[in-house]
Amino acid sequence: MNERMPSFVRRLDRAVVIAFACIVLLLILGSLYSSSFLSPEYLLQQLKVASFLGVIATGMMLVILLGQIDLSVPWAVSTGAMMACAAAAYGDVGAAFAIPFGILCGVAIGVVNGLGVAYLRIPSMIMTLATNAVAQGAMVVYTGGFSPQDSATGAMRFLATGSMIPGIPNVVIIWALVGAGMVFVLTRTSFGRCVYGIGNRERAAYLSGINTRRIVLIAFAVAGGLSALGGILLAGYASKAAQSMGDAYLLPAIAAVVLGGTSIIGGRGSYLGTIAGVILITLLQSILSVMQMPEAGRQIIYGLVIIVMLLLYGRTAAER
Repeated sequence: MNERMPSFVRRLDRAVVIAFACIVLLLILGSLYSSSFLSPEYLLQQLKVASFLGVIATGMMLVILLGQIDLSVPWAVSTGAMMACAAAAYGDVGAAFAIPFGILCGVAIGVVNGLGVAYLRIPSMIMTLATNAVAQGAMVVYTGGFSPQDSATGAMRFLATGSMIPGIPNVVIIWALVGAGMVFVLTRTSFGRCVYGIGNRERAAYLSGINTRRIVLIAFAVAGGLSALGGILLAGYASKAAQSMGDAYLLPAIAAVVLGGTSIIGGRGSYLGTIAGVILITLLQSILSVMQMPEAGRQIIYGLVIIVMLLLYGRTAAER
């Protein structure tokens, strides 16, 4: 029977199909609670909100494809935002270099993660958790334990809230560009093939001549830079940075990648699935907010949905 189906249907990832089906279901459920849920304005606003998570999840996907995990996301996000805002306090020159400096700080966190995982062979869960703690301590020392006093630059606010193309928020364009770049890297470059190869079996990739350490190092550096970019955009959206602004993005970033069909043990996944996972997580959060669900109830439902989705296809994906 499968042979009678069109080739593009047979190539569709089951997890991606399930994720998009759940998105349609959430849209229907949301429309039952609010008549404006399906309005173009509301959906565009949700896409804008999803873009912040989408940028961060892009880096997380790259690391998970390697069979690793990055738990330093919360403070890579916060450090990028806080350092970009701090640079803005040094006049016009500081404002001009604020965004690159913030991204560079995130890359530095990623490089530390990559060195520990690739060269020192420290498990990524332990290494990135330790790096996250170090970054948190450094930022607390920098701010003296108080909220940062520096504000976002005009460029940061424009990227996060403006629209170069009428009707399309800049942050959506940024996510589209980041996503397109990641798709190109994963599907059209030797680096992308190496990432999938390492995720499938690192030892075999090493024996085939791949410099696995360098690939892992670069992947963590890119993930750190994208987390910092997400933080910079969030700071622009809120007009300033906050110490805990990245805490809310660790679990959603991992969940979006895994719910989109990327195997948690690496070697398998598509960016289309990550897009579906990001939109799914964002819509779920929005519906719970529309329902005025108490925070405790939101966390319970949020966790149950993730567990159910993983039960639908997670074990199958891991066994392949």
